[in-house]
Amino acid sequence: MRIGIDIMGGDYAPDESIKGVKLYLENTSAPAELYLFGDEQTAISLLERYEAPSGNVRIIHTTQCIDMHESPTRALKEKPDSSISRGFQMLSGDEIDAFISAGNTGAMLVGTLFSIKAIEGVIRPAISTLVPKINGSTGLLLDVGLNADCKPEQLNQFAIMGTVYAQLILGIDNPLTALINVGEEEGKGNLLCQAAYPLLKSNRHIRFYGNVEGRHILTHEADVLVCEGFTGNVILKLAESFYDISRRRNIHDEYFDRFNFENYGGTPVLGVTKPIIIGHGISRAKAFMNMILLAQQMIEKRVMEKMKEELS
Repeated sequence: MRIGIDIMGGDYAPDESIKGVKLYLENTSAPAELYLFGDEQTAISLLERYEAPSGNVRIIHTTQCIDMHESPTRALKEKPDSSISRGFQMLSGDEIDAFISAGNTGAMLVGTLFSIKAIEGVIRPAISTLVPKINGSTGLLLDVGLNADCKPEQLNQFAIMGTVYAQLILGIDNPLTALINVGEEEGKGNLLCQAAYPLLKSNRHIRFYGNVEGRHILTHEADVLVCEGFTGNVILKLAESFYDISRRRNIHDEYFDRFNFENYGGTPVLGVTKPIIIGHGISRAKAFMNMILLAQQMIEKRVMEKMKEELS
């Protein structure tokens, strides 16, 4: 198993990405082989400084780096030797099995769409996020930003992909899926929700509950919450603010602590043939470690293969 890591991406890279590699290697009994994309001398120096185990580490030297504010498509074209570009080159060439970065999100999404094949039949991939529930469980929300506008058939596919992910990664045997809407009754909502509802209701690959409103996202028993990326991204950014506000006001609450993104690492892209994990730009060591662990888990549990089976 070979997991690629862009060590140059993120506000605190490469120090925090190397620290994350160290945490992963020190806390994993059977670690994957890690391919670190970035400046070789910098990587060697930091690995030595933090006394990170190097037996499972291979450094892929790159001479360029895509800045967080660069145009994604232009940067990927003009910087073929950047850490993100080289990572996708090796991923598409089957030289690594997964790729992780906390760098330019746009470049990661563009690289995903143009370098890695979508699972056969998938209209458009989606990105998801975990949703801490007030009862202690964890749900999954998708899409959270990759598809601002969607067709009903896409929401139907998101439900299938989310169900598979919830089963294999969250350990939920029979996930319950709900459609985020402005009312609970069938027939509510805009044209998208009205058209998606009957598709979800007749989908034999999922267990469909019906509609849920925004106030139920953190309290409802539904495990998989489906919406288009515009709504999902607004919900995601609002949820991220809960943890920030609680820290600023010096509120220590076990539930709000679960909104700390570092506990989950990054956002997986669902609907493509290989695991790609996109991290937050402010990711530190713990987040990098959890991104690597998630990529390893997705490979071991054959998440992409199972999605292909369900979507066929």
